[in-house]
Amino acid sequence: MDQKKAAQLPPLSETLLPPDPTDAESTTLELDELWSFVLKKARKKWIWIALSRRTRQVVAYAVGDRSKKACRKLWEAIPAAYREAHCDSDFWKAYAAVIPAEQHTRVGIRSGQTAHVERWNNTLRQRLGRFVRQTLSFSKSVVMHEACLLLFLHRYNCSRAITPI
Repeated sequence: MDQKKAAQLPPLSETLLPPDPTDAESTTLELDELWSFVLKKARKKWIWIALSRRTRQVVAYAVGDRSKKACRKLWEAIPAAYREAHCDSDFWKAYAAVIPAEQHTRVGIRSGQTAHVERWNNTLRQRLGRFVRQTLSFSKSVVMHEACLLLFLHRYNCSRAITPI
């Protein structure tokens, strides 16, 4: 059932508030990745997230491994309106290899520059049991894993579109 719903959803970019070029926070993305698994923990899937600092909406996502290829997939998924945004990420080497240096700042977790995306990761884990590390709830297929994630992203973004911070 979730697969059919996910297939009918519009592109994630249609759920986004447009960035305000006069607002620095509006043109800043926080990037991070979190792991989950399908069927068993040996089959890890990494969810890569680009979150708007101002609206807290998920601008783009990618599912894959923890490689430069998956990071590039995230970068290419960022809509044109956000493509020139400045990006803050942790020190994972894939970010530096993919994101242009003039648009990218590598920051430590204690800096607070990626606090919103780290909090979003926690929100995902709290609301969807299949993304919790120690759980009896898990996805049996990659297709369902991604369908549930996409449904959550749409619902989350639409709820954030009402009241930007």
